[in-house]
Amino acid sequence: MTWSLLAHEPETGTFAVAVTTCALAVGASCPFVRRGVGAVSTQSITNRYLGPAVLDAMARGLSPSAAIEGALVGDDGKHMRQVHAIDSHGRSAAWTGNNCVEWCGSRSGSGWSVAGNMLAGPEVVSDTAASFIARQDLALPERMLNALQAGETLGGDKRGRQSAALKLITNEDFPDIDLRVDDHGAPLDELERLLKVWRISRAPMLRLSPRRSHPSGSTDLDAIEAGWQRQGLDIKFRR
Repeated sequence: MTWSLLAHEPETGTFAVAVTTCALAVGASCPFVRRGVGAVSTQSITNRYLGPAVLDAMARGLSPSAAIEGALVGDDGKHMRQVHAIDSHGRSAAWTGNNCVEWCGSRSGSGWSVAGNMLAGPEVVSDTAASFIARQDLALPERMLNALQAGETLGGDKRGRQSAALKLITNEDFPDIDLRVDDHGAPLDELERLLKVWRISRAPMLRLSPRRSHPSGSTDLDAIEAGWQRQGLDIKFRR
């Protein structure tokens, strides 16, 4: 009852998941990313434990296919699950259990994977993939949401629309982008709006935030206050 797109950019080390469904708060259960390791989406009758298990296995050097196979061994409901993953080599793999609701399936290529279930038809996945391949002029987050919109145009989740999420990680231990639309009549449109807000208000602050190369981040009170003033904010630190 979900479809998702995974992507990896080897030149930046970026991993990302974009996902949408007709269910509440898909971002709370399906997408998983880990710096230097990979991206996973666990969906259908979702088992959230599969995401970390697959990432742990890929961190040990297993291929996505072997990682998914190993994670499913102890899951008695594996044939209700759909899981796909991508690793730091751009390799991908997908599992669609025998009991997943039609239409269900996946497609993949170097550095990307699309998988979905309970969809209007196979064209949802194929058009999502085709759009992602074609729109290399877009930055990765916009390219991924544009691809999901292409799949939505072909019917998307056959039950309707409710939630969407975008999670992206680069070289930190936590995502650069972690945006969620939990309950909305047009979740992909709302997610695109939030991404535009992120570009303006959050992206410029990432270089000033605590990070692996500079664990304290920016601590210059005057410089931070000057930034607030440029935004028209009349606020100051206590001194």
